[in-house]
Amino acid sequence: MADETDLHVGKRLRRRRRLLGMTQQDLAGQVGVRFQQIQKYECGANRITASRLYELAKAMNISVQYFFDGIPASDAPDAANDADRMEGDILSQKETLELVRAYYRLGERPRKRLLELAKALEADTTNSGVA
Repeated sequence: MADETDLHVGKRLRRRRRLLGMTQQDLAGQVGVRFQQIQKYECGANRITASRLYELAKAMNISVQYFFDGIPASDAPDAANDADRMEGDILSQKETLELVRAYYRLGERPRKRLLELAKALEADTTNSGVA
């Protein structure tokens, strides 16, 4: 059975890979393993060695610490609920990933204008009392 840490690291691996628009095959090719191994890492079935974690981080242009961000301390009173919170995390939703990808396909000027529009809409919603 997978350890909570292995599950957390696997979810973070999947989230980052998807955010980058990479397939399991793409990532596997970059780190020299088969895509099935990436599948096992992502579901927590196989533990990731320190050297492989470093290779994965380099391939996805992140620090190794990224994989451990948000992991609860072992003595945290609500550690059991962390898996539930991770599932509901907005960054893991397909719609969010599609939006981020589309945003970064835009040029710099349209991106800035879109961001300004989103902030203006947020301000309108906040000021009108609608949640």
